[in-house]
Order: sequence, then structure tokens, then C-alpha cells
Amino acid sequence: MRQVVLDTETTGLDPQQGHRVIEIGCVELQNRRRTDKKFQCYLNPDRDIDEAAIEVHGLTSGFLADKPRFNQVEKEFLEFIGDTELIIHNAPFDIGFLNHELDQTGSVCNSLEGICTVLDTLLLAREKHPGQRNSLDALCKRYEIDNTQRSLHGALLDAEILADVYLAMTSGQSSFSLREEQSRVTRTNKNMLKADPNRPGLPVLKATKKELETHRKRLQKIEAESEQGCLWLDIDSEKRAG
Repeated sequence: MRQVVLDTETTGLDPQQGHRVIEIGCVELQNRRRTDKKFQCYLNPDRDIDEAAIEVHGLTSGFLADKPRFNQVEKEFLEFIGDTELIIHNAPFDIGFLNHELDQTGSVCNSLEGICTVLDTLLLAREKHPGQRNSLDALCKRYEIDNTQRSLHGALLDAEILADVYLAMTSGQSSFSLREEQSRVTRTNKNMLKADPNRPGLPVLKATKKELETHRKRLQKIEAESEQGCLWLDIDSEKRAG
């Protein structure tokens, strides 16, 4: 499953008043893991930037003067996000601006929703934490995500932080499914006939030295290749320590 976490910075708050996108930042998630693939660009908006916006992201007209226009990066951007689920905090804001940019270029893609699905993490957070603050900074504090580098907003940095927040906020889904499965198994076991207490014991077949060595090498390979290590090696170490 491929997802793209996206954020933008803009010259102001309303594209209908002529405000433009000045930075796009995207990071890729593949099967709920961050990859090394990113998309980031600064854009020349050909207009002034609101002072209030500069205070948020620190991007000035002078810095953006030699940057490309949106139409120059449009193809690369659409190829990066195409046929994915976009994960955005307060999605209507970013989607509205990007759709406005596409409209200005006369793109064949006049709406991101036509090539992507969109998940709004602000709505997700409000469902999980009703009545609480659900800004990105508040969620970082709640889920203990390090955002100390975020003195100013930046599209790529915010996308990277949001990716960590999204993964933390949705990590309970797998454990919930596991609990449901365990409950189902428990109910099934209660309905099973009890085994005959007089039946003979089951034979125990022990692994050979060669099989144990092959198993040990396999676990070490998993430990080396997995970001989270090998659970069975951890359990084995705990047993030895105990």
C-alpha cells in the first residue's frame, strides 16, 4: 500500500484572493513504513507574500525569485502522488490551493481527488480526541513525536513530522484487530469438546543440532534486515537473563 504524506506553504490563506503555493513537501509511506522517496520544491508565486505568512514559514519573495513556477514542476509532482492515498492535516486547505494551481495551468488533472484518495488527519484526530487541541504540535506532544526542529513551518519538515504522527495515531488498529481475533479464538475454544484425560501423551520431537543452527542463522538474518529487530531473539535473551 503506497501513501504520500503532503504539506504545503502558501503566500496567504485564500487562493480565491490570488494567493499561491510556494512550497510543496511530500514523503512516501510503503506498507506503513517511511521510505527514502521524497518530493520537495520551492515555487516562485509571482506575487507578494503576506507578512503574517512570512512569520509562519520564513519564506520571502527574494528567496523565491529564482525558483520554478508551478507549471514547471507540475508533471513531476503529479507523477509522485498519482494513484496514492494522500495524508494531509487539514486537507481542504492544501487540496484547495493545489487544485487552484492546477486550474491556473490548464492541467488535464483539474482535481487531485481525481487521481488520489485523501485522508484528513485533522478529522481523524478529532474523532480520536474530541474536545482536545489537535494541531500538529499538539499531536506531537500527545504522541511524543520530536518536533524540536520546527521553529518555523516548512512543507517537507511538516510532512515528515505528520508521517510519524499518522503512524503513531493509527498504530492501535493492528492491536485492536489482534484482540478481536483473540476473542474469537477464545469463544471458539469454549465451544470445543474437551479432550479425553486418559489419552496417551503426544510424542515430542526435538530439533537436531543442524536444524537448530539453521534456525539460529535465520533469526540473525531477520535481526540484521529488520528495522525492528527479531522478536524471537529478544525473547531468547530475556529467558537467558532470567
